[in-house]
Amino acid sequence: MKNETDLSLYWKQNVTYLTILLVIWFVVSYGCGILFKDALNAISLGGFPLGFWFAQQGAIYTFVVLIFVYVYLMNKLDEKFGVRED
Repeated sequence: MKNETDLSLYWKQNVTYLTILLVIWFVVSYGCGILFKDALNAISLGGFPLGFWFAQQGAIYTFVVLIFVYVYLMNKLDEKFGVRED
């Protein structure tokens, strides 16, 4: 990193990524598993109502996928700002 401004921009982008990914996780886990459960239960996935599936497994799968998305985004951000792990 070159200076204090770059560091500030780096962390601002990092927090933006985290916020977006956590909102997605919240919507999937709380929204699909609890709030929209009744509407989603009209759809079946593997013999189980979709709302139940999101509450039991979907939120966990989404979280794991979001971890990989975060790693990808952070690697790109590190390249952009010249941050390296030594």
